[in-house]
Amino acid sequence: QVQLVESGGGLVQAGGSLRLSCAASGRAFSSYGMGWFRQPPGKEREFVSTITYNRGSTYYSNSVKGRFTISRDNAKNTVYLQMNSLKPEDTAVYYCAATRSTAVTTSQSSYGYWGQGTQVTVSS
Repeated sequence: QVQLVESGGGLVQAGGSLRLSCAASGRAFSSYGMGWFRQPPGKEREFVSTITYNRGSTYYSNSVKGRFTISRDNAKNTVYLQMNSLKPEDTAVYYCAATRSTAVTTSQSSYGYWGQGTQVTVSS
């Protein structure tokens, strides 16, 4: 069982930066792949980024590639999403999630544990 709590969301102007954190409690955080997803207003939740359990691989959606960076600190049981050059279309509720898969996976159904989400609003 893994419990996830996101933080770091807020209101930022276009072009600005935010760093989201996701703190995990429970056992064996280092054995879980971690992902970030987001749900824009009025839209379906979508994949943003993922990092494997051993930090060996990362993957990004085309919409955030080159602007966002995912990382994890297994000693702190925390995964991060550094978001730079933010755009109004990045406005969404951001969720972190954990998967037992050892491979890179972008499918929401592969993630069995989810946080409650944190709001990111980018003003133009």
